[in-house]
Amino acid sequence: MKILVIEDEANIMQVIRLYLEQAGYTVVAATDGIAGLELHAREQPDLVILDLMLPILDGMEVCRRIRNWANTPILMLTARQGEDDRIAGLEAGADDYLVKPFSPRELVSRVKAILRRSAGNPEAHEQHATAEQSGTPTPQANSKDEIRFGGLIVNLPSRRVIAYGKQIALTVKEFDLLVALAAAPDRVFTRETLLNQVWGYSYLGDGRTVDVHIGTLRKKLEATPGIPHHIQTVWGVGYKFVPTPSQATTA
Repeated sequence: MKILVIEDEANIMQVIRLYLEQAGYTVVAATDGIAGLELHAREQPDLVILDLMLPILDGMEVCRRIRNWANTPILMLTARQGEDDRIAGLEAGADDYLVKPFSPRELVSRVKAILRRSAGNPEAHEQHATAEQSGTPTPQANSKDEIRFGGLIVNLPSRRVIAYGKQIALTVKEFDLLVALAAAPDRVFTRETLLNQVWGYSYLGDGRTVDVHIGTLRKKLEATPGIPHHIQTVWGVGYKFVPTPSQATTA
């Protein structure tokens, strides 16, 4: 699998390349944001490791631009310790983040976990998806490969989501969160449970990471007025998926 590393510090780039290549990955590299975007368009990598502080175009803007045309998983690197900076990266579209200095072994572990989650997603590099009609499925999970609730269809093998006639482009983590919730309707998940289940390894983040991804997932699913609000907040506990919600806006 091919990994694009966008990092301007030569020593960090060298270490990342060494450990990734030892793990069997092909590495392509850029040292500024513009070059990184050009490489992404040309190479169509399976994952991007993106430094936040870059010359010419910073990592936050690079992340936003990639998200405009692709759902490639993005692991963001940052030297900033503040929670607000990390949350801003997640809101820009990053799937995960590591704070510098980091362990190269942990970096490889996270890369493997993210790629395992994104494996089998044939649309990860497509700029646009063709909308499909949802029909009128029954409000229940009706096969091992597909989850359906009303006009919401989640196809597991293709990682495709149709929300009431419109195809929704989700990041790896957004899709995995939706599946975790929708596969157990009406079950209340704590943030810690979702971190363990969706991130798939000993994650060092906090519950705010879940909140940010839930927020972006909701925006995408509920972008069209009148679409039911399936994902609901259970105050003081976490989140749940409601199979037949009312049309009222939820918190």
